[in-house]
Amino acid sequence: MKSTLHCLTSECEKQLQYLRAAAGITPFCQKLKEAVLPPMCSKGISVMQVNMGKVCNLSCKHCHVEAGPDRTESMSRETAAACLAVLAENDIPALDITGGSPEMNPHLTWLVEEAVKLGRKVMIRTNLAVLDQALYAHLAGFYASHGVELIASLPCYLEDNIDRQRGEGVYVSSIRILKYLNKLGYGRERSQLRLSLVYNPGGAFLPPDQQALEADYRRELMRRHKIVFSRLYTITNVPVGRFLKSLNETSSLEDYLARLADAFNPAAAGMVMCRKMISVGWDGQLYDCDFNQMLGLPCAPESSQHIERFNIDTMSSRRIITENHCYACTAGCGSSCSGAVVVEYAQKIV
Repeated sequence: MKSTLHCLTSECEKQLQYLRAAAGITPFCQKLKEAVLPPMCSKGISVMQVNMGKVCNLSCKHCHVEAGPDRTESMSRETAAACLAVLAENDIPALDITGGSPEMNPHLTWLVEEAVKLGRKVMIRTNLAVLDQALYAHLAGFYASHGVELIASLPCYLEDNIDRQRGEGVYVSSIRILKYLNKLGYGRERSQLRLSLVYNPGGAFLPPDQQALEADYRRELMRRHKIVFSRLYTITNVPVGRFLKSLNETSSLEDYLARLADAFNPAAAGMVMCRKMISVGWDGQLYDCDFNQMLGLPCAPESSQHIERFNIDTMSSRRIITENHCYACTAGCGSSCSGAVVVEYAQKIV
């Protein structure tokens, strides 16, 4: 276990070195000063995002978690219970569950049931294809019966693009599950069952305008498959994990970071998701966001660093840890777990 932890730490340090060493890139903290913006700080916590682990049925090329079938990291029931205890003791209205594939954690349904009992809004980030497997097929109905909001990854409405990014056959599985979710009431007009889709670019470029792309998705998914959904979120690829390795292999990390830095938007910097959330790792460690989690950057030492020692006062006003990967969330219209954060912005680089 110790050697595995050392290996993971070394990999995180290596990724941070790549991000810091990119030539010609102004350090993110300096960029904030140049824009006459204060250091990033929390503005309270409205969302607890819980990463259930790195086990996943897919090994997507862009995955910042580097999740896959061969990973073993998975949240224990004890850690999940500690998350519920924090929700019970504090006014944090939403639980955002992610992974890996959260469906592959054996404690997921229990966590959802208990969070719903506490009156919390529950969101689950699903890759859709996992629900097409016999072992997890029942979860779609479970989600519907518990009023869970689904945030489903669908990086394109075209088969070739999705299978190239996520693996052969993933598109067909995703479409089959979306049709079934529609039958359950998800994504339909006037339904309380929200189904949001997530787009991320297939390469080292910024996502297009969220509203325009949503219109394209609605038109094409209806025309091709009679599928409806609630919203589309566009999320910028963050240079972390598998995507960072891909950028390095193609010698394009510096160009991509420069593209993000050139599109830095002070308005987006003021609205990033880390200001209103806390991220819980599969082992209970606390982070400002899921991306910091994958880089091994825990919350500031003067605040809580583990879910079992959570303190709402210190966490609600904590200093947020930033590095150069933060340019991804502050470029153009901005990027968060709920998509673009700025409605209009003239992007200098598309």
